Amino acid sequence: MTSVTVTVNGASKTHQVEPRLLLVHYLRETLSLTGTHVGCDTGQCGACTVLLDGAAVKSCSLFAVQADGRSVTTIEGLAKDGKMHAMQDAFWQEHGLQCGFCTPGMILSACEILERNPRASEAEIRTGLEGNLCRCTGYHNIVKAVQAAAQKAR
Repeated sequence: MTSVTVTVNGASKTHQVEPRLLLVHYLRETLSLTGTHVGCDTGQCGACTVLLDGAAVKSCSLFAVQADGRSVTTIEGLAKDGKMHAMQDAFWQEHGLQCGFCTPGMILSACEILERNPRASEAEIRTGLEGNLCRCTGYHNIVKAVQAAAQKAR
């Protein structure tokens, strides 16, 4: 067992973990943050995407020990004081979700895209979301949601 201390959604968490425990399982099973989804376990689908020190990463491809001393934001950490984050609201308003399975990863990836480039073009948004698969929406409304969030932020 190895001790890890991770700041998750603004709160410091310390636990003893197996060195081989994946970050996605640490979040879901140890911290009960089930908004981070397990999709493919191979890093292909993006359902497990979280922000690690502000960068979108696939938590199924990292060990919890690799997050030691770092900051993780999950979908649960975006809303503040019961108010949805602008990206969450844009996904709701623009119908950027259907079944919702890919939505947490899409939203966190989209947040990183706009953090890097608040004026991202449609092509840049589509390229930035390439690592996140959606089987329901065809991406059109997801891109519209990211554009709406960017517009609102300006």
